[in-house]
Formats: sequence, structure tokens, C-alpha cells
Amino acid sequence: MQTQHAVAWLDHCEAKVFFFDREGFESVELSATLTHHQTHNKAGTVDGKRAPENQAFYRNIVLALQSAKEWLILGPGSAKDELAKHVRAHFPQLENRIIGVKTADHPTEAQIVKYARLFFRAADRMLSGMRLD
Repeated sequence: MQTQHAVAWLDHCEAKVFFFDREGFESVELSATLTHHQTHNKAGTVDGKRAPENQAFYRNIVLALQSAKEWLILGPGSAKDELAKHVRAHFPQLENRIIGVKTADHPTEAQIVKYARLFFRAADRMLSGMRLD
């Protein structure tokens, strides 16, 4: 679906990408290929070392998002910020497509799309007021 807007919700295990317009939406689901184990250690792993970022997972999310011109990135933890960092480092030509990075726990698909529609409606109004036509 070729659209203006897309939203990606992700954590370290899965990602859901939604392309939407006024009438409907399409979604793509991606999962991390690395096995994720829940730990209760502040550093993130049982041995106390932070797990490496899953670059292939983030790359697949970026490739899924590419057909949209503007992106909103959502998620409950640090994965959303790591995705934005991945875009800046590996796809700098796409960095300006990221319009927002926001925290969102575990919403339903309908809640994600509703939030994204409201977000982009507000962003579009704000950006159109800044344009010098």
C-alpha cells in the first residue's frame, strides 16, 4: 500500500507496521530472529551484559516502512529509540521520514492506527502552518 503515513510499533521481539489512509489500513508483522529470554537483571541478560541490538530486525522494519513518506515509531521500551538510531546510522537518507518517536505500551492494532491518525493529523496541521508557500 503506497501511503503518506506509516506507524511502526515494536519491542525487542516483534514489530507491527501499519500503512493507513482515511478509509482503512494494512499491516505487516515482523519478528526478531534472535531468541529473547525474559530476565530480571537490570543490564538485560542473565550474565549482566547488555544484549546486542538486532540490526537485521531493525533493517527489516526500515525496509517494510520505505513505501511511506512519513513514519511514527511507537513502543514500550528502548527498541523504538534503537530503531531511530539505526535509521540515522544506516539509512541517513530516510532519517527525515521519522516524524515522531513515542512511548506506547501494548495497544491493540485499532488503538495503534487511531493514535497514529490523530498524531499525523496534528503534525500535518503544525507543519502546514510552517510552510512558506
